[in-house]
Amino acid sequence: MNWQNYIVSEKEILLGKPTIRGTRISVDHIVSLLAQGWSEQKILDNYPRLTHDSLRAVFSYLYDCIQDGLLYTPIDKAS
Repeated sequence: MNWQNYIVSEKEILLGKPTIRGTRISVDHIVSLLAQGWSEQKILDNYPRLTHDSLRAVFSYLYDCIQDGLLYTPIDKAS
């Protein structure tokens, strides 16, 4: 999947946060909903401008960020 077709970062929209193209819905908002236990279907029902592909693009984008080391934070196993 080419996430660049779905995710953009524009200074004029949410101060450049990565968002789903054509919306003001940020990638971090989608991740937050998923972390809270929202299902993909619940997200799609509540945000009808999103598609299954746009949600898949969020995961593809995050995967590329992790591969590039942009989201890497060491985990302290002693905690």
